[in-house]
Amino acid sequence: MNSETACFDYSSTDALNLMVPRAEPLRLTRALVNRLPPRTDECGPVRVTAPDPEFYDRTASQILSQMEFPETLWVFAAGSLIWNPRFEVAERRTALVRGWHRAFCIGPMLRMRGSPSAPGLMMSIDRGGVCPGVALRMQPGDLHASLVGLLQQEPPVPPEWVRAETKGGPVMAIAFTADPATLMYCDEPPEAEVADILASAVGHLGTMAEYLLNTVTELEIAGVYDPHLWRLQDMVADRLARLPERA
Repeated sequence: MNSETACFDYSSTDALNLMVPRAEPLRLTRALVNRLPPRTDECGPVRVTAPDPEFYDRTASQILSQMEFPETLWVFAAGSLIWNPRFEVAERRTALVRGWHRAFCIGPMLRMRGSPSAPGLMMSIDRGGVCPGVALRMQPGDLHASLVGLLQQEPPVPPEWVRAETKGGPVMAIAFTADPATLMYCDEPPEAEVADILASAVGHLGTMAEYLLNTVTELEIAGVYDPHLWRLQDMVADRLARLPERA
């Protein structure tokens, strides 16, 4: 997708009808990401309290009982769910959710894509603003089992229902959002500090730079332009370009 590709202007009051070209190309590349060690064996302590044994079944049952249409469950994806949905997807739609915005507000991450010596900062969606992303319709069938499987791979906080605006009309979707009451929640630092963290964090699952690259790449494929993430990828690219190439 080149610089003439149409993308969401999500600051518009009519965001689903106004499409604008993105001015600058993506600067963060796989070659730059590969200047970091791909992963580390170092892991910090688990900082999330495990839920009670019935949490996942109970939460899935509650969600399914609140669905507007039987066998139609939408999940709003703002980050890794776009490129790693962790469930079978029946339909994808570019979407906009109001009242939420992307923020690197989960951390410090001492595991997964961060470690004690190179902490990470994970992205979620926090209250306020607007958030363009992708609405994913879960493959109908055994929705309960699929939903339990998804919940088990997310923080143990019940998702929120959000109204996702799409070209095909609005849909109600669940979204995994930041909870200020949890231990891991933090206010997002200034962009320069976030870029420093994303350009250095390495964990046993990979790097935050790879996470950012995957996210902005898949958003671009979906026609979504997020100025905050676009500035961050540019800043992270600058920082990684100063590192030597790995042998």
